[in-house]
Amino acid sequence: MAWTTPEHVKKWFTPSPWTTVDCEIDLRPGGIFRTVMRSPQGQEFPNVGCYLEVIANEKLVWTNALAPGYRPSNPPSAEVAECGLIVFTAVISLEPHANGTRYTALAMHGEEGARRKHEEMGFHEGWGKALDQLVAMVKKM
Repeated sequence: MAWTTPEHVKKWFTPSPWTTVDCEIDLRPGGIFRTVMRSPQGQEFPNVGCYLEVIANEKLVWTNALAPGYRPSNPPSAEVAECGLIVFTAVISLEPHANGTRYTALAMHGEEGARRKHEEMGFHEGWGKALDQLVAMVKKM
């Protein structure tokens, strides 16, 4: 539910002090995964992607290289590109482990330059912080 319900995603997905102010999910291959992130300065940055694979309680794969329906994605606007939108494919894997769940996140980039830019933007730290927010949210449920 934390990965598949828009109201839950909005609570944890973007590392604080950024926020996720909107989320749309059509949880099926070809369906939409859309978020709108708001910076601490109030700028909003939409990100639209397409689910490639959905296996309930096991795996989610989406990419922002494609729009919903496997349609080619439009290039980002100058404002979005300036904020650092990076095209990538995400693979989230969940598997039972001891008394909990093993969570694995993989981000795949089409080119080394994009991977490096994402890393320089604090991608690893940001995803780690978002995971901490996810865990805190789930503990309250």
